Amino acid sequence: MSLAQPLDADPAPPAPTFESTDPATGAVVDVFPVHDVAAVGAAVERARTAAARWAALGFDGRRRRLAAYRGHLARRMHELADLVHRENGKPRADALLEITLAVDHLAWAGAHARKVLGPRRVSPGLLAANHAASVEYQPVGVVGVIGPWNYPVFTPMGSIAYALAAGNAVVFKPSEHTPAVGSWLAAAWRAAVPDVADVVQVVTGFGETGAALCRAGVGKLAFTGSAPTGRRVMAACAETLTPVLMELGGKDAMIVDDDADVAAAADAAVWGAMSNAGQTCIGIERVYATERVYDAFVAQVEAQVRDLRPGSDDAAAYGPMTMPTQADVVRRHVADAVAAGGRVLTGGTVDGRYVTPTVLLDVPETSAAVCEETFGPTITITRVRDAEEALERTNANAHGLAGAVFSRSRARAMDLARRMRTGMTSVNSVLTFASVPALPFGGVGESGFGRIHGADGLKEFTRAKAITRQRLPLPVDLMSFRRPAAAADTLARVMGLVHGRHR
Repeated sequence: MSLAQPLDADPAPPAPTFESTDPATGAVVDVFPVHDVAAVGAAVERARTAAARWAALGFDGRRRRLAAYRGHLARRMHELADLVHRENGKPRADALLEITLAVDHLAWAGAHARKVLGPRRVSPGLLAANHAASVEYQPVGVVGVIGPWNYPVFTPMGSIAYALAAGNAVVFKPSEHTPAVGSWLAAAWRAAVPDVADVVQVVTGFGETGAALCRAGVGKLAFTGSAPTGRRVMAACAETLTPVLMELGGKDAMIVDDDADVAAAADAAVWGAMSNAGQTCIGIERVYATERVYDAFVAQVEAQVRDLRPGSDDAAAYGPMTMPTQADVVRRHVADAVAAGGRVLTGGTVDGRYVTPTVLLDVPETSAAVCEETFGPTITITRVRDAEEALERTNANAHGLAGAVFSRSRARAMDLARRMRTGMTSVNSVLTFASVPALPFGGVGESGFGRIHGADGLKEFTRAKAITRQRLPLPVDLMSFRRPAAAADTLARVMGLVHGRHR
């Protein structure tokens, strides 16, 4: 008993907790605290204190410690993959692929931070020719990260790794469906980088915990999730004018043009739609195939999904729906598609949390299965006149995260890719851009704004600092009340001579 506590005082009530469970079996993975406003605030303050020391280490000091963290993760990939499998439900092989991508991005961020963010000189221009001008990118201090459950390692690390490399501390709130994975990542940091262990903090809980992080005064908040939740996050952050990065959902489309390799396109579409039980924001949910290849493409897809089976064993193609409510969304979308005149080519059944691979044909564009994010192992295939009609239908959706184009014509494919209203597009593949650390990742429209990964991802977690330094005084100082009366007119004549000739 504490001597500071009165003998008749009631003991403090225990902090509320919640269980994380295996979506395949219902077994409890672990028990975690529900962090309240005070606990979240304390975590942010610990991170804020640690951030000063972390920033002072400089690019080289941070790079060495990020390398130590990377090595720690690389040596324990199978341990982490097993945890992801138990808590998220995805096959261990897919979990390993996710972790390797995260490790590769961590390596890139640490190695390139100085080149992207370090001080650089810029031209001062005509008016400030006697000055030296430079720009540098300074850390924002503490970055709050609210992560998703579908890729509980790769997706949050896209913010965590780049925020750390840019010189920030991080407070990470993992999804309430994968708190064990988030806590494992934070514990791994403490083990690998003990001298600045507090640079990475983790808080667990539900929406209230995330709201507390939004209002805790962090330098920036990175959120991954649905558009409706993203709007609530933005509203909470607006109370303190906290800037936000929004990585929201998608309804990604694939265009299969007349000259496409149909077999390769079908293989990519099935993987993009069904892997991770379709719980992929950049997964393929819609396919628009031209009249010339439609029948062959549908036949290829039907043949390939025939061998796919959901389950929790190592031979299963994909696992259960991580969120129980997501199976209800799939069921509703399939029913709506059929009611609207579509037909089920394969699948369409939901058994508990397991959804059979589902291919839908002839679904109207107004159906929920085409308009809304399904986030399940389903795909709609639509016959179109040509690739231009496919592009028009692709761009009509409010989401704009990613997409794919299949065509043997490089020029044609690149033209379609550029005109696709998305933040990212793959040509003759799916999801490839996510595996390239140097490329920015993010969407437009209902899919959010801001970028992780690459140079843009590093800059996302900084503020640009501009500095000018006078190298020598000019005979006439234009920025002075003592300038001659004719100075402005003389300057105008010079500008006319320099720039006035251009029409």
